[in-house]
Amino acid sequence: MRFAFKTSPQHTTWDAMLDVWRAADAIELYESGWTSDHFYPTHSAIPADPRLEGWVTLTALAQATVRLRLGTLVTSVHYRHPAVLANMAATLDVISGGRLELGIGAGWNQEESTAYGIELGTPRQRSDRFEEACEVITGLLARETTTFRGRYYELTDARCDPKPVQRPHPPICIGGSGEKRTLRTAARFAQHWNFDSGTIEQFRHARDALHQHCADIGRDPAEILISAQVQFSGDPAATAAAAAELGEAGVELAIVYLRPPHTAAVLEPLAQALAQLAPSSGRTTLL
Repeated sequence: MRFAFKTSPQHTTWDAMLDVWRAADAIELYESGWTSDHFYPTHSAIPADPRLEGWVTLTALAQATVRLRLGTLVTSVHYRHPAVLANMAATLDVISGGRLELGIGAGWNQEESTAYGIELGTPRQRSDRFEEACEVITGLLARETTTFRGRYYELTDARCDPKPVQRPHPPICIGGSGEKRTLRTAARFAQHWNFDSGTIEQFRHARDALHQHCADIGRDPAEILISAQVQFSGDPAATAAAAAELGEAGVELAIVYLRPPHTAAVLEPLAQALAQLAPSSGRTTLL
């Protein structure tokens, strides 16, 4: 297996997150780091819990690291017009020297959408809008100009310059397990699919649905990296065991969610436990 970590920018401090990312940048086992992208705290018992904005945070983390690939897991496309998001992604890919993973999804958080006056829509509307957004984003990042006419977005000879370092665009990571629409969109556009949470049986069912959508459009499913999030329990061995179970089911990249408050002290013991599952198992390497 391969390994990454995730730090949500809530119920924490900037200094604590920065320490985690700088320490992880020096541990070869961790290939990427991820943040989440919301405006309100999620899954928190404290409604007014402070939360840093995801893309500004990610840009600062890109400047504080030299090796880690990095992304949001994931950005809901209704938060920002996809043309704006494409320009943000291209700029961050340039700033990071080609290390961006572009994590996007259809959106789900009704609370913050309502509070900010951002229309979330029905599940069908979210799926339709998401598919259009993927068309817009990939077009702007890959082509000189993009013209698009959809229900939600319209572009006329639109440009996005400079282009990203990674061509034709940074790898697109689509998060979500909606069998009929999200996974179909992933089959069309994704280089990486993330399974957020659920049972092993639910993961297998979603993976099989993704593979069927790939077969329907004639795409090799091996072109899509499969990842899943693993909750860090505080026990490195138990976390590694949970990752191993997912690996046996077909997960290639385990993204370990580090619950706040954040501390860099957990990284080395966790890496030592996870290293037993890595292709060159047995030890971690400090860069």
